[in-house]
Amino acid sequence: MTMVPDALIHEVVHSFYGRVRQHPVLAPVFNNVIQDWNPHLATMVDFWSSVMNTSGRYKGQPMPKHQALDGVSPYHFSVWLGLFEDTVLDLCEPSIAARFIEKSQMISRSLQLGMFGLPSLKSPAA
Repeated sequence: MTMVPDALIHEVVHSFYGRVRQHPVLAPVFNNVIQDWNPHLATMVDFWSSVMNTSGRYKGQPMPKHQALDGVSPYHFSVWLGLFEDTVLDLCEPSIAARFIEKSQMISRSLQLGMFGLPSLKSPAA
């Protein structure tokens, strides 16, 4: 597996969250929770370094933070994924973009499972 340069991870994270902050669906969610973007961006760079390069730099627990969000739905995740995919396709060579996309899809599925459960297990009235 080819290592993704730290500079590229930094560029992806900063570009993506720059887009998030302007996005009509995602901006309200993020801007309501994040007052100081610099620490969040640094955390996300560490997170993606750990995901893409198994660097071990990220030490957090994303599930509780996401479970605490109000008003987030699976639709938000699909919008997030689309914007993330657009970002990495714009910035990365195809093989690296494909790895970012694969990892982002796995992360999205995991977070949604933790936040919303399995759709097949929910009652029709839920």
